Amino acid sequence: MTTPEPAQATLNQIYFYLTEGCNLRCRHCWIMIDEGDQEPASTGKALLDLKLFESILEQARPLGLSAVKLTGGEPFLHPDIHRMLEIIRDAGLRLTIETNGVLVTPELAALTASCHRPFVSVSLDGVDPETHEWVRQVPGSFQAARRGIEYLVQAGLKPQIIFTIMEKNRDQVGDIARLAEEAGADSVKFNILQPSPRGDKMREQGDGLTIEEIVKIGRWVEGELADSVKLKLIFSYPTAFSPLKRVIGQNGSRSTCGIKGILGVLANGSYALCGIGSHIPELIFGHAARDRLADVWLNHPVLQEIREGLPHRLEGICSQCLLRPRCLGYCLAQNYYVSRNLWTPYWFCQQAEATGLFPESRKRPAC
Repeated sequence: MTTPEPAQATLNQIYFYLTEGCNLRCRHCWIMIDEGDQEPASTGKALLDLKLFESILEQARPLGLSAVKLTGGEPFLHPDIHRMLEIIRDAGLRLTIETNGVLVTPELAALTASCHRPFVSVSLDGVDPETHEWVRQVPGSFQAARRGIEYLVQAGLKPQIIFTIMEKNRDQVGDIARLAEEAGADSVKFNILQPSPRGDKMREQGDGLTIEEIVKIGRWVEGELADSVKLKLIFSYPTAFSPLKRVIGQNGSRSTCGIKGILGVLANGSYALCGIGSHIPELIFGHAARDRLADVWLNHPVLQEIREGLPHRLEGICSQCLLRPRCLGYCLAQNYYVSRNLWTPYWFCQQAEATGLFPESRKRPAC
């Protein structure tokens, strides 16, 4: 057995979970609002301190930082969002924002557009108010999101639309691609429901899809629908299920999580693997107010284990997959959430293998 090459420790990107608050109540969101909450969680939630934000960026630059992602909760809820965007712009860092679009204004759109290589994704889970607002559970959120997309496009941005597929909207997959194209979007990313308290509850209620249904829709999206529109379509199942032309980046794109070079910062100032640290204490690595970022990034045993263990420690079907050096287990955070084991196979691939749907052509030949 060959020894893996020494792991790289460049901190490429920080995911800032700016706030635990949100102005919507999405049925599938992995952030767990109390079951008794009947209103959006827009108040009384943690907010990342602006001084900590600045300090983290200063400490990260010598470690190789080139990009940041702002997410949440809803990042545009943060009261210091304008100043944060200015800091990112002035630092020349590449910017990604994940938003529900409702709070986007012409001013925020212009400020975002002034940043270095900005990329904005807006969640839209239906082509009409009835469908989208069934998912988001706030009246008026569909038109507000559409208006936010318009502001982004007017500012010169070409946002990505994120559409989470479920039973309620499965018949709108083709329509959302055409709506996005007409709206001036650059791409549509089709997400699938992930294992989480809310995702599991939706499946139990019959609002989710089976592995067979997801694979069928994915093949149609990447095979037929992609040829009928000009914008990029990304179907978020693991790389092993995509046609080869998409694996190598033609007619669309296949992105993978660059987990070896990413660190999360939670709204309370904690360093974490990603937002999953909100629910799993052992994936919190320290706090920005008391721990030096370099010490956390270079020395924390979990981060070292990930850098040294990927991809050769992946188990199950992932250990047999020819694309594991590219896929890297798809989402180690989700894998750990399901099993409390970083190296367990991704749940989707595991279930696909159990039902005979994992592509045989993507497996290593048996010795």
